[in-house]
Amino acid sequence: MVSLATLPETGRYIARSVRQSLRLMVGLPDYDTYLSHMAQTHPDRAPMSYEEFFRERLEARYGAGKGRCC
Repeated sequence: MVSLATLPETGRYIARSVRQSLRLMVGLPDYDTYLSHMAQTHPDRAPMSYEEFFRERLEARYGAGKGRCC
């Protein structure tokens, strides 16, 4: 795989966008984006660990123990 550092700015942006989109399509939350958001927006709060983050995203996606009728 090509290193992002070797690509021009536009190429790096496109590569990051495609990578993030693919991860979201298959249901993999982006922990690095979460950490960046927490540092920029909520510097006074400690971020969740990767395990806590992943568990929270799964519960948000599938509902924590909530049954579905269909």
